[in-house]
Amino acid sequence: MRTAVVLFTRDLRVHDNPALAEACERAETVIPLYVLDPKLGGLSANRSRFLHQSLADLRGQLRERGGDLVVRTGDPVAETIRLAREHEAGAIHVAADVSGYARRRERRLAGERDLRVHPGVTVVDPGALRPGGGGECYKVFTPYYRSWSQATWRQQASTPDRITLPEGVDPGRLPDIPDGESPHAAEGGETLGHRRLSAWLLSIDAYADGHDDMPGDRTSRLSPYLRWGCLSPLSVAEAARARNAEAFVRQLCWRDFYYQVTRVFPKLSTEPLRPAGDRGWRYDEDALRHWQDGLTGVPVVDAGMRQLRAEGWMHNRARLITAAFLTKHLGVDWRLGLDWFFRWLIDGDVPNNSGNWQWVAGTGNDSRPHRRFNPIRQALRFDPEGVYVRRYVPELKGIDGPAVHQPWRLPGTERRGLDYPGPLESQRDEAVWLRP
Repeated sequence: MRTAVVLFTRDLRVHDNPALAEACERAETVIPLYVLDPKLGGLSANRSRFLHQSLADLRGQLRERGGDLVVRTGDPVAETIRLAREHEAGAIHVAADVSGYARRRERRLAGERDLRVHPGVTVVDPGALRPGGGGECYKVFTPYYRSWSQATWRQQASTPDRITLPEGVDPGRLPDIPDGESPHAAEGGETLGHRRLSAWLLSIDAYADGHDDMPGDRTSRLSPYLRWGCLSPLSVAEAARARNAEAFVRQLCWRDFYYQVTRVFPKLSTEPLRPAGDRGWRYDEDALRHWQDGLTGVPVVDAGMRQLRAEGWMHNRARLITAAFLTKHLGVDWRLGLDWFFRWLIDGDVPNNSGNWQWVAGTGNDSRPHRRFNPIRQALRFDPEGVYVRRYVPELKGIDGPAVHQPWRLPGTERRGLDYPGPLESQRDEAVWLRP
């Protein structure tokens, strides 16, 4: 084959990229392509910034190998087909994905051209593991984890030494990197992803005991780089397993779990997996706004929501606490919380954001959908001296020790709508908002 197109989507890297590796092995010339879809550009300023930073880094990686990143704007399928026809490309290579948007893109491309679909977005292919009894996917995590742990992982793809563009291809110009809404958000790109991974592996032994420590912040913060494919989930999993960090590997399995769920239930963002759990939600604009602004009066909830705005990211335990507070204490529809997270999170995607929100709300894959969480008890357990709370709620910096976790109120602030339908006291806390 003389020419092939590699359509980058959520695999913005050159290492362990099966689509890129196979195209370079089979074709004399390769067109690495990214199409900016205007329909997706306004969903999140934070993710747009991270995406453009990652594209700039990817272009640099490809140019180091003699190639380039060809950039177009418009409908991804139409632009890909146009470029393939212009340069008589024999095949189009793309990473498999599970969202409804991605599946429609694959179907349209397959109808027009020789489409080669490759793994690379997950550790184990989302369709590879099936439960006994003929189900399409696992609906409970523990049996999926057992099956996933025994699965044979694919070999990592080789990184191309040389990439040759066909003559006459106009690479196009990358738009200027847009501003994000969160001033302290992590920057995107494969280079920074590898740098963060290398640093994280030095302290990975502390993950099992420390990943719920909110002030210590011992989580990896790799989730944005996994979401955009700046890091290969397989290479991260293998690096963690080589260090016997099975607690962290388990989190990567949770990520795969929600991908295989989304493959079968693509409307995970809008429709409950368990319709019986979709109870009569309150639609209280005041309560929702106070939650969004970090002004609920429950310090740990407010700290988490302010971290979200400041960093475009939130500690995994805080995600659980804030989501449970909105749905189980305020009784507000989980879809409104999902949309707010999706606006701000640089790691926001359909499988994990939607799957976790449904889990917390009791409409998803939780085997105990009616469990409740006491935010104050959670705060005393995972932020015992209030360091995390004072970090993000400066109004409370003058309160020492655990006393900072008592409900608070800004002078003159109306609290209408925050008469919590559920008590703050609750049953035993066990779960975690799973995010590597």
